[in-house]
Amino acid sequence: MGSITDIEGIKVGHVSDFEAITGCTVMLFESPATAAVDLRGGGTSTRQIDSLLSHNTFGKIHAILLTGGSAYGLDATSGVIKYLEEKNVGLEVGGGIVVPSVPTAVIFDLGIGNGRIRPDAQMGYEACMQAKSSQVEEGSIGAGTGATIGKLMGLGQATKGGIGTESYKLKNGVIVGVLVVVNAFGDVVSPTNGQILAGVRDSNQGNEFLGTLNLFKQGIIRRADSYQNTTLAVVVTNASFSKSELLRISTIAQTGLAKVISPVHTSQDGDMVISVSLGDLKEDVNLLGVIAAELTQKAIIRAVEQSTTLGGIPCSKELLSNKAT
Repeated sequence: MGSITDIEGIKVGHVSDFEAITGCTVMLFESPATAAVDLRGGGTSTRQIDSLLSHNTFGKIHAILLTGGSAYGLDATSGVIKYLEEKNVGLEVGGGIVVPSVPTAVIFDLGIGNGRIRPDAQMGYEACMQAKSSQVEEGSIGAGTGATIGKLMGLGQATKGGIGTESYKLKNGVIVGVLVVVNAFGDVVSPTNGQILAGVRDSNQGNEFLGTLNLFKQGIIRRADSYQNTTLAVVVTNASFSKSELLRISTIAQTGLAKVISPVHTSQDGDMVISVSLGDLKEDVNLLGVIAAELTQKAIIRAVEQSTTLGGIPCSKELLSNKAT
């Protein structure tokens, strides 16, 4: 089992509020990094993401924050910026002042736990304090604390989501790592047999999956929980790529979402993939994109497998265990 922190120069920190059922996850980079983003979902909520867009020339970033709390959770970025400023990390603008670049993306988790408590600047700062280069803890933690999957019939019939990570090392020393936060509108399915692993259930107490796509085809399209879903992925490599090449990696990596989330990239989702280059090794951009896609789907499965029941929303392993008995 690999982790995004297998790549030198990155630290990951989680902070969770298990009573309010929300949290945030930060990735700190040892050196300014080049990055690009591919946005597919129709309901994104972000901060400082413009530096990652292909038409902007400046693409160096110092950290990435993934957080719960919907738009309110964007406040947690201020804590990350404060931490980086104290470390004198950021773009030097003169007069001894630095301006950190911290692209931030949120998931909607206000419907689980206490929606009036959201990640704030203090929580963002604490996530930085907790950041380390060892194996990343997975499941319902950090930005994945309040994540849920399969919300066509409302949150009560959903399954718990979370965070997952994977990595792969090539023979030439190039490493690709992925971290995902799975808060999908659709179901998570097995890439081998199509079995639903997490998704919309037959009732609030049920353990049978109905299949979001099947319900769609039956004309069941619930609008009340629109724009309350997102799968966020970060791809990091120690190979050197330009901003346009990183965009291509992000674009290819999106196929990883499509292989295990059904449906995906809907108007109810805020799906995005950010790709980051931290090193100076050389490798083919298409190869890295294909590997990133494979790791993304594996990390999504990891997030489901490692999630835990919270706020009355059961996790996949609990549901599958109940079916077995």
